[in-house]
Amino acid sequence: MTSLPKIYCAVDTPDLNTAKEIIAKISPAGIGVKLGMEFFNANGPQGVIEILESCNHPPIFLDLKYHDIPNTVAGAVRAASKLGVSYLNVHASGGLEMMRAAKESCAPETKLLAVTLLTSIDQQEANRIGYEGSVSERVVALAKLTQEAGLDGVVCSAHEIKAIRDTCGPDFVLMVPGIRPAGAEAGDQKRVMTPKDAVATGATHLVIGRPITKADDPATAAKEIMDSI
Repeated sequence: MTSLPKIYCAVDTPDLNTAKEIIAKISPAGIGVKLGMEFFNANGPQGVIEILESCNHPPIFLDLKYHDIPNTVAGAVRAASKLGVSYLNVHASGGLEMMRAAKESCAPETKLLAVTLLTSIDQQEANRIGYEGSVSERVVALAKLTQEAGLDGVVCSAHEIKAIRDTCGPDFVLMVPGIRPAGAEAGDQKRVMTPKDAVATGATHLVIGRPITKADDPATAAKEIMDSI
């Protein structure tokens, strides 16, 4: 696989034509594209195929966060990874057996990640869910489980990058959402960090949405972020 971009732009829309327009605007920056459940539920696998074929095959992080019994997740990952995406993910809290089944069924050209805790979950919310200990301890434990299952890495908050890097080593992929350039609004993300700080701390890839897609010139906004890191 060729070298993958540092930044994946979150294209959060159910409309296929709008997604194509956004990708056309950011393509000069040479960044990747994150397509999530909103897009996939509206357009299905064919929508992903159309993005790949009509937008010069951008690297895609297909952010579907599968979480079910092992056999069901294995089948879902098998089908999704055949689309030719660069990254796909499951929830680490699905457990060791589920993650191993997912990895075994994943196409070799697709890297498989696991979500530790969503970046919208802070300590208070984690306690409400019933997690004991700190958010950081929970995330590191899930990252270790993900590595034991043989996956390529995790999706994690920027604030857990160092702890995971120290625990899982230099080759473990860290895909980090909740990234906001200095001065940008945090939105619904609670555990956020600037791009420069996240990369300096050890992030492999950054997921950035509105600061790029809502900019007057998305490609320039993306290039400025890349220059800052």
